[in-house]
Amino acid sequence: MAVEDVITEVPASDFPLLEEKILKTIELVKAARASQAAAERDANRLREQLEQNQEEIDRLRAELIGLRRDREEARSRVERLIRQIDQLIQAEPER
Repeated sequence: MAVEDVITEVPASDFPLLEEKILKTIELVKAARASQAAAERDANRLREQLEQNQEEIDRLRAELIGLRRDREEARSRVERLIRQIDQLIQAEPER
């Protein structure tokens, strides 16, 4: 069935209804495209935020590792100082 056959089979009184349906379809397509564009913008923004967050996580993880290392170093120093103080106390003659 060709397009001309369909057009000749549609009564003239149905053209306004058909035109209205076509216009609604066009509006739906426009709305869908606008929604898709907005969703793509949001997705891009969220990807950028995710990348920034991942960079921040990596930075904080490295900082945490450094702080733990510093804490262990400080703990070792304090333990060494306590041992030295204990040795001094034990080596001190009783009065």
